[in-house]
Amino acid sequence: MNPESSFSHHLENQGKLPSAIACAHGEDLVAPHGTTIVALRHANGVVMAGDRRATMGNIIAQRDIQKVFPADQYSLIGIAGSAGIAIELVRLFQVELEHYEKIEGTPLSLNGKANRLSSMLRSNLGLAMQGMAVVPLFAGFDSTEKTGRIFSYDITGGRYEEHDFCAVGSGSQFARGALKKINAVNQSEEDAIAAAIEALFDAADDDSATGGPDISRGIFPVIYTAGETGVREIDTNRVSELSQEMLQRRAARPNGPRARLIPEGGKA
Repeated sequence: MNPESSFSHHLENQGKLPSAIACAHGEDLVAPHGTTIVALRHANGVVMAGDRRATMGNIIAQRDIQKVFPADQYSLIGIAGSAGIAIELVRLFQVELEHYEKIEGTPLSLNGKANRLSSMLRSNLGLAMQGMAVVPLFAGFDSTEKTGRIFSYDITGGRYEEHDFCAVGSGSQFARGALKKINAVNQSEEDAIAAAIEALFDAADDDSATGGPDISRGIFPVIYTAGETGVREIDTNRVSELSQEMLQRRAARPNGPRARLIPEGGKA
């Protein structure tokens, strides 16, 4: 990338990246952490969803934090890890993509966006080694390949493309286990949204740092979808309806839906 096209490169030269500011002020390493984020492909794009809980040790620091954001018109970013640093990284990434498009006159490709996020994470490695790690999940609609794509990262900035679904955060292993049972290839957007809600509920069932649907407070997962027409947030009322339908199903089957088992040599 041309350094003149990079807004974060300019901030780095000025010592104003979030990581540099935190180090200069000796920021307290006890900070809220956010989890869990899931992303899964569907026939027309990709869905990303996040629970709303942030924890600080064994304390619930916030019950309605937002962890999923549009990165630009066709891509999404979800955050897990140190909430303050993560949200600053999201804002910087959004400005970075907008700045590049204004300077170059054309948007970055989806691969370019994923690579740029990787290099931004690498610049935060110092804080990550001190326990202030940020682990994002990036997804979007690839207009060239006409499909949704998902990218996961490690704290060093390593970038890995996922195939059908992915989850990050403290409840990710439980969310992935749920998605292995219920995720389907070429599912509809509606089915993908329902699967994301199921996966987050399973994560909350086994991970205390992940918050499930809170009916009494009206707090539900934040869900976005990215497709050929762009990024769209799923209306809270619709997420509430789907969450309550899921809870009714769980009343009859607490452990959730199961994949259909086919006997050896049998037919589906």
